[in-house]
Amino acid sequence: MKSLTIFNKKSYQDITYLLQTGQMHKFVPNLWFNNNAEEAVEFYTTLFRNSKIGERAYYNAASAEVSGMPEGSLLTVVYELEGYQFMALNGGDLFSPTPAISFTVSLPDDEEIDWLWKALADGGEVLMELGSYPFSEKYGWVSDRFGISWQLIRSDEEVEQKIVPSFLFTREVFGKAEEAINLYTSLFENSKIDALNRYNDGMMDPETAEKYGDAVAHSVFSLEGEKFIAMDGGGDHDFTFTEAISIVIYVNTQEEIDRLWSALSAFPDSEQCGWLKDKYGVSWQVVPRVLDEMLSDQDKEKADRVMEAMLQMKKLDIAELERAYQG
Repeated sequence: MKSLTIFNKKSYQDITYLLQTGQMHKFVPNLWFNNNAEEAVEFYTTLFRNSKIGERAYYNAASAEVSGMPEGSLLTVVYELEGYQFMALNGGDLFSPTPAISFTVSLPDDEEIDWLWKALADGGEVLMELGSYPFSEKYGWVSDRFGISWQLIRSDEEVEQKIVPSFLFTREVFGKAEEAINLYTSLFENSKIDALNRYNDGMMDPETAEKYGDAVAHSVFSLEGEKFIAMDGGGDHDFTFTEAISIVIYVNTQEEIDRLWSALSAFPDSEQCGWLKDKYGVSWQVVPRVLDEMLSDQDKEKADRVMEAMLQMKKLDIAELERAYQG
């Protein structure tokens, strides 16, 4: 993988300084694993500070039949790294993660970065060597042994959101990063573009600037106060977005489900159980918060009815889920 962004140190420090957030967990990255989610979660939570493992969910008869997974095996586990929430899903070998969605980790300590890099690179693949770059004195990009990609960078400023999802627009959607950012920020309150650098903003060598022009070299944007990064990936990349990394959007009402579904879903064949794929290939899950409560109910019959009803849906219908819950 070739170097993706080349811009001056001050511009990156300005962007890094903006990686701050307040309320968390409106958006939760969902990572698809090939039957080793629990192993991966244990691994990550031993590496990152301020980490914990939360609720687990298991395949019941209905979900096992649909997925082909063993009944009673682990379905999902919620966990936090550096206070940032993730979900891991055991889904088999249907999808595999790519660097099109990675996670930028901003840390102030070189020793911690070195230690984390060594652990993540063990059995993985180095995409950009850990070292000094024009935009940072300490930076590296690596895919770990589970296929999840991480960008480690030293931050001279204290940031609240130390882990930030990063979208890389490649191949057919190269040059679409700014359009996607404008769409995403239009859909949520308290959203904005915090910083945006183009290839031709004077921070690139003339050849690169001329080749990629107005494409986005690096940007930070906020959705309801949570930070995301987006870039157009210049170069010859053999990967793009896949369902293996999706972003769960937790909502409260059917109106919000309907609005987001209408705005984002672009591939009807990809719609299932609240999952959708937007026109850039990014996968999202639009999920009512009440669903988690119903599926985790101690009354197994209620939870099973809700699961069975959900498995029949594409866009989730809160009223139908509640009817299934009540029996």
